[in-house]
Amino acid sequence: MLNVALLSRWHVHADDYAQQAKANDGINISAVWDEDLERGKKWADELDVPFYEDLDELLSQSDIDGVIVDTPTNMHKDVIMKAAKNKKHIFTEKVLAITVSDYQEIVATIEEAGVVLMVSLPKLTDDYYLRAQKVLDDGTLGKLTTIRCRFAHNGAVPSKNSATGWLPAHFFDKVQCGGGALIDLGAHPIYLTNRLAGPARSLSAMLQSTSDQYDVDDNSVVLVEYESGAIGILETSFLSSGSPFQLELYGTEGTLLVEEQSVRLKTDTDWVDVTDTVYEPMPMEQWVHAINKTAEPSLKAEDFYHLTLINQAAAQSNETGERVLLDKVANN
Repeated sequence: MLNVALLSRWHVHADDYAQQAKANDGINISAVWDEDLERGKKWADELDVPFYEDLDELLSQSDIDGVIVDTPTNMHKDVIMKAAKNKKHIFTEKVLAITVSDYQEIVATIEEAGVVLMVSLPKLTDDYYLRAQKVLDDGTLGKLTTIRCRFAHNGAVPSKNSATGWLPAHFFDKVQCGGGALIDLGAHPIYLTNRLAGPARSLSAMLQSTSDQYDVDDNSVVLVEYESGAIGILETSFLSSGSPFQLELYGTEGTLLVEEQSVRLKTDTDWVDVTDTVYEPMPMEQWVHAINKTAEPSLKAEDFYHLTLINQAAAQSNETGERVLLDKVANN
């Protein structure tokens, strides 16, 4: 049984991860720390576990095996590296880091400590992605020429209850988040297309802020050139009501369309539903298996790295208005 501490309730998925931990027979939630003392104490009371005001004190506890990190993104580096140096296994909300240099420091510390890192990239374990990957790997589509992925919601659409929508106000804090819609919600199209299309060569990005209430993007598009020659269109938004999740793969021999849970394929015949049963454990399950050495995780360091790389390059492209070469960002 892994004794795990919850580090911050800042992210909107913090409660989801607490529920996943409680539902996992291999995890026992043992403590809470939060940079917001009032919020943390309330959460610890709800979970009936001790609250630690001092992070160093919590991490020094020998009976804590791992941590689940949901701090502001700009705190990931310090919090995760501290946890690693104290030999704690780490599960964290995406993204791992805002820059490639921070990513490299974090990973070097984790490797030196010999602990297990897992970043929550849940769509890489969803059955519709796994079905799409299988069709692509089988060669059914021929040569992939274009990939498009859209994931959007209406979290920043004003309502009678909130001028900034249902997302918490701190999701529009550029310092805490490292960005806006792309770095958070857009992470899903980024890591999915990274897996499906392979290494990227360059990109151009438009990270648009349509409101004067905050200084982060709320509606964004990234155009990617892959080393294979394929083109990618990655879309995300906090301003889309009713927008379905969409993943489209176009190849020389066929087309595959994913909308929500539906996967359809067209080659030289009519459209057919792809209904193969394909399964991967959720990221938290994979984390526990990796710690216990009972299974090798499918989520890898390269997934975490390329997500960081694309995000940093997109921010740079948006700032300069220019196409960005990925190897220049990687080697800076």
